[in-house]
Amino acid sequence: MNKKSIIYLLLACAVFGGGYFLITAKKDKKEADKPNGKKDMPVPAQAIIAKSSVADRSINLSGSIDAEEQVEIRSEVSGRITKIYFSEGQRIKQGEPLIKIDDIELQAQLRQAQTTNQLNAENERRAKLLLQKGAISQEEFDIASAALKTSLAQIQLIQAQISKTTIRAPFSGMIGLRNISVGAIVSSSTLITNLVKDNLVKVTFAVPEKYSNIVKINMPIEFSVANDPTIITANIYAIEPQVSLNTRTLTVRARATNDQGKLKVGSFVNVIVPIEVVNDAIFITTEAIVPVQDGKKVFVLQHGLAKEVKVETGARTDKDIVILSGISAGDTVLTTGVLSLKDGAKVKVSLAN
Repeated sequence: MNKKSIIYLLLACAVFGGGYFLITAKKDKKEADKPNGKKDMPVPAQAIIAKSSVADRSINLSGSIDAEEQVEIRSEVSGRITKIYFSEGQRIKQGEPLIKIDDIELQAQLRQAQTTNQLNAENERRAKLLLQKGAISQEEFDIASAALKTSLAQIQLIQAQISKTTIRAPFSGMIGLRNISVGAIVSSSTLITNLVKDNLVKVTFAVPEKYSNIVKINMPIEFSVANDPTIITANIYAIEPQVSLNTRTLTVRARATNDQGKLKVGSFVNVIVPIEVVNDAIFITTEAIVPVQDGKKVFVLQHGLAKEVKVETGARTDKDIVILSGISAGDTVLTTGVLSLKDGAKVKVSLAN
């Protein structure tokens, strides 16, 4: 092939390639100029109309149940247990005996002291007669009288020690699990059992400092225990006089009845403290709320577009939540697909029943 043929071949390839490039470029331009129907297609979503109503604004706090009265049963004297009068988990009345400690030695000491007292009483009687006749001095009579008083005091001391060998319930309540058996040696350091007065219970909780001026004596509150939806009412009866420097909270106690014994001492409770009544509270479904890093937001419909709005929320139920600020009554709030929505997205709304 000569040089001239090669040049013609190269020119032919260049013309063919240029034509192919122009055709492809025009096709790509047409495709680019076509409207993206999928991108501009509105997102289907359901919505509700925000409505206003009266709502009790409240705060939820954590608390615990304390006994009205609670005591560890221990012995004031050391000795061997000879009798146990109670059963574990039994209801006990005030003054009922719980255990008996061996008092044989104390009974012997009592009889000895009583014998000594009888002798001293006789000596004091004789000394009094002799003093009246002038046979003894006043000092000798005073010695005999002091001996009688000492023996009487010794009897009272031994009787007090004997009374302590029978341990009685200081108040009515529920007895706990026993840690001793008949024949065991106990002392003041031995925990025998616990006694709890639980017909009334105390609900202890801490209120944040900013709400400390709202809680008042006799103010009603509500609370519930874990795994039980029942709402129980209690009344505040005591408020700590100062705010804790460590937690910046105010400790509060309320009292509730527990006639059926369902409230267990030490249980965790969720406390609802009323703060104020909001006359124009906005209610929306909880499905519309989207948690974000600095709070919560919802999407409202404006001119066919989804608009992102930050909101402040209040009390909530299983289905609804109170909106304190951010939206107004009459706003159309989107309730479905909110997690995937973006601000300014086109939406096709159907109102939920």
